[in-house]
Amino acid sequence: MINLAIDLIDAGLRRRIARARVGHLATSDGLTPSVVPVCFVLLGETLYQALDGKPKSVAPAQLRRVKNVRANPRAALLIDHYVEDWRRLWYVLLRGRARVLKRGAEQRRAITALKRKYPQYRSSVPLAADAMVIAIDVSRLRHWRASSPGRRRAGRPGPVA
Repeated sequence: MINLAIDLIDAGLRRRIARARVGHLATSDGLTPSVVPVCFVLLGETLYQALDGKPKSVAPAQLRRVKNVRANPRAALLIDHYVEDWRRLWYVLLRGRARVLKRGAEQRRAITALKRKYPQYRSSVPLAADAMVIAIDVSRLRHWRASSPGRRRAGRPGPVA
C-alpha cells in the first residue's frame, strides 16, 4: 500500500483511474459519513462528478453529498477493481478539498469531459450543460495493487495444485 502526494501519481495509475467506470464518493457533514457511487473524471489533479438527470429523491442542491460538501469540504473518492482472480485486484483512494460548481469555465470543462467519458451522458441520461458539479482538488492518494499473474518473488513456491 502506498500513500503519496498527488504530484507523484504515475502514468499507469492515471490510466487505471481513467478507465474506471464508477467510484464511491465519501463525504460527511462532520458527524455522519455518507458514501454514494458516482461517475467521475480526473482532469489534472481535480476529480469531477456531476449531478446528472437520473431520478433523485430531492433537488440537486438538497442532496446529502452537496449539503455535506458545503458543511465540510473534506471528501474522498474510492475507485476499485474487483475480479474473481484476486491477483488482479487494485484500488485508489483520492482525498482532497471538495467544491460545488454551479457555472463557469471549470464547470463547463468538467461537463464536457464527463460527456466524453460516458456515452450515456450524450444519449440515454443527458447531462445538462448547467448541471451542478462537485470538484475535489486531490491532495493525497493511497493505492494498492495485487501482484500480476506470473509475478512472484524469487524463492517463493508457485500455487499448490
